Amino acid sequence: MTVKSRLLELLEQHKGETLSGEDIGRELSCTRAAVWKAVKSLRQEGYPIEAGPNKGYVLAKESNLISAEGIRLFLDQPKVEIKIFDEISSTNLEARQAAVSGLAGHGSFVVAMEQTAGRGRRGRGFYSPKGSGIYLSVILEPDETLEGSLLITTAAATAVYKAVKEVCGIELGIKWVNDLYKDDRKVCGILTEAVTDFESGSIEFAIVGIGLNLYVNQETLSEELRGVAGGIYPDQQAARSADRNRLVAQIVNHLLSETKDLKLSQEYAAHNIVPGHDITIIDNKNRRSARALSICEDGRLLVEEADGTRNKLSFGEISIKLPPMN
Repeated sequence: MTVKSRLLELLEQHKGETLSGEDIGRELSCTRAAVWKAVKSLRQEGYPIEAGPNKGYVLAKESNLISAEGIRLFLDQPKVEIKIFDEISSTNLEARQAAVSGLAGHGSFVVAMEQTAGRGRRGRGFYSPKGSGIYLSVILEPDETLEGSLLITTAAATAVYKAVKEVCGIELGIKWVNDLYKDDRKVCGILTEAVTDFESGSIEFAIVGIGLNLYVNQETLSEELRGVAGGIYPDQQAARSADRNRLVAQIVNHLLSETKDLKLSQEYAAHNIVPGHDITIIDNKNRRSARALSICEDGRLLVEEADGTRNKLSFGEISIKLPPMN
């Protein structure tokens, strides 16, 4: 690690505390001049590091920039590969390339401040403006066949639900199969992509892409998204209270824990907002009405069709008129 990386790690560990240049130099085994050079570089990157004569250095408590050093402090497996980007076309694409090339393995992940070509399901774009959300892709190497991929997505939704509740104190609703909502607006989308062994049908690795909106400026949204997309916080000011490094780490921690033994979590079923409601099933260009009954143990959605027959949906898209959540 460079002096700058080690300094950032130290400052993140002692956020809000003043550390003298002498103590930092001793801890990092470098000169005070090297410390000052690293501080200057971090400031240029936007880190609010305060300093003064005989006062030392302090990383402001309100600092909320995402960094590998800040995330590792909260990770259960801190030695995984972490790649951070200010801007990237797609975190899923970057993670997939790293997995295919062998540069990163199970539990490693990519985080970006902004995606210029973020992707959702069915080839749709995913709105990923700078600074307003967390755009994260995690590499998994599950001991599963392709049939189990649905439970990877439900595990990811559970991980986001748990992390947001723990870190932000906010409870979200889960919409089968891959979305999370606050009130009647979508605040998180999940895209799971898998590379499989054709002969065995087993998953070589999966990329779980998570786009979580901390806040959304409705005025910047397209007409299609306005009134549909939302954030877990009402505005940018409120979103500053979220510890983004801890939130990223907790999402990853819960995802790795949930996928150790893939099964439908109690949280996914208990906090799913779909069962008990009339829905529209969207299959390509065809639409049909049904009643959502329950989430099955394998992650499929049990529905009752208009003619009274019952089916289990394992893929596809549904729409639902959602009541406001308390």
